[in-house]
Formats: sequence, structure tokens, C-alpha cells
Amino acid sequence: MFHVNYLGTKCSKIILVERFETRLRELRIGANMTRAELSEKLNVSVRLISYWENGKRECSFDMLIAIANIFDTTVDYLIGRTEY
Repeated sequence: MFHVNYLGTKCSKIILVERFETRLRELRIGANMTRAELSEKLNVSVRLISYWENGKRECSFDMLIAIANIFDTTVDYLIGRTEY
């Protein structure tokens, strides 16, 4: 579940975590990037990247946008709303 602020109200967005973890891993490996390299770009720990890829933790909405920017994709793709 992602928590976002929308018009001053905290909202919860439920996403398909299974798709996110799979797509994050596939994008990272497809870019020949290690978890360490991705963690450096996002300024988070390698362990946190591992947690995301294994579905043990969820990232913040802001981090989701940063990941989409790094891999030049959309947030919709990362969360499984689109296939491209």
C-alpha cells in the first residue's frame, strides 16, 4: 500500500506488489545494474532494494517516481497498470 498526499489529505493506494517487485528486478537486471548501483542512485540501502524486490517492503510514492525516472518508464508500468 502506498500512502500519498492528495489535496492535503493522506490517501492509501493499493498496488500489485507482486508486479512491482518483478518489474523492478527485471528493469534493474535489464539495465545491467547491481542492487548497490541502484541503491546509490536512490540514496537508500542495498538491503532496502532487496526488500522491495522480494516483496518484504513497499516504497514511498516519491521513491516510485524516482525509480520510474531512473529506468525511463512510467509508474503505471512499475505497479502493473500497463504493459509498456
